[in-house]
Amino acid sequence: MYPSLHILGSRQFGGADQFYVRLLGALHEAGQRVIAVNRSGSPVAEALKSSFIEQVHLPLANQWDLWSVWRIRELVARRQPCIVQTYMGRATRLTRLPSATKAVHIARLGGFYKIDGYYRHAHAWVGNTQAICDFLVRSGIPANRVFHIGNFVPEPAVFSSQDVQALRHEHDVPGDAFVLFALGRLIDKKGFDDLLHAFAELPAESSGRPLFLLVAGDGPAADRLKALSESLGLGSRVRWLGWQQPEPFYAAADLFVCPSRHEPLGNVILEAWNYRLPVVSTATDGAVELVDEGRTGLLAPCGDPAALAARIREASRLSDNDRKALGEAGHSCLQSRYSRAAVVDAYLELYQRLMAERGC
Repeated sequence: MYPSLHILGSRQFGGADQFYVRLLGALHEAGQRVIAVNRSGSPVAEALKSSFIEQVHLPLANQWDLWSVWRIRELVARRQPCIVQTYMGRATRLTRLPSATKAVHIARLGGFYKIDGYYRHAHAWVGNTQAICDFLVRSGIPANRVFHIGNFVPEPAVFSSQDVQALRHEHDVPGDAFVLFALGRLIDKKGFDDLLHAFAELPAESSGRPLFLLVAGDGPAADRLKALSESLGLGSRVRWLGWQQPEPFYAAADLFVCPSRHEPLGNVILEAWNYRLPVVSTATDGAVELVDEGRTGLLAPCGDPAALAARIREASRLSDNDRKALGEAGHSCLQSRYSRAAVVDAYLELYQRLMAERGC
């Protein structure tokens, strides 16, 4: 069985990093010889410790780290992988394969990144949305070397109604509240200020149920957003959770809201669908590709709090059965297009194709 190297230079644990951990685990369980190349002490390295996946730690300090360039070349020459897959710009820029190797360099992109100097030297490119693939082709990457493979999310955990009520009680949310849940890094492009302005336009109750907003995440805009919440008079109905394992909150919520101004994919939408949670999202590139308007979710223009408020109001006033149908349709979409099996099979088929071309 051929080995594959998977190189990531991040010190964060955002959506791309979490997917790296999930994908490597799934490939390993599918019988692949996976070698994870990442930074020592990073959240990714810690997350992989409990697996049986071999790890190699490199500095990957910055985009000019020539020592890591040499170490990657030496690792490829010594371990003779057939697949070298890089994730995000730093790892891709630092991966310069020896000319004599038969290994295939696959660059995986989860956003609309700068191509020149970072990605153009790869042999094949994977975009996790069709829009990213189209962007790559417009940037001059050969269309026959660009492949669309989406993301998958973990299997959902199971929570009882008692678990849900206990979680609500823990965060001082009434048991009968209609709960909106939002998740992400508290930075400008995630649009949480738009969400707060939208929430301020909504009544305090919906169909006789008090309306509450739970926000999981942290980031440089946290203090400013909390101050905005207070200035809008929302302090008693907004809960700032900090970084949390989101699964219990998906289970405890009635509606998931993604207010981003820019989102190439939107893993959080997939995660919400995983729990059959109905979704209201802004019409980012990723959401437009994921959501079938009116069937698997409701969309509002980006940066328009009034429009976002209108879609939240619409969702909150649906009958329980109609709102449940919205979440079920999202879950069906997830299972048919973004399941773990479908994504892993797509990667394995791609690896076999590219290895055959290179004679590896």
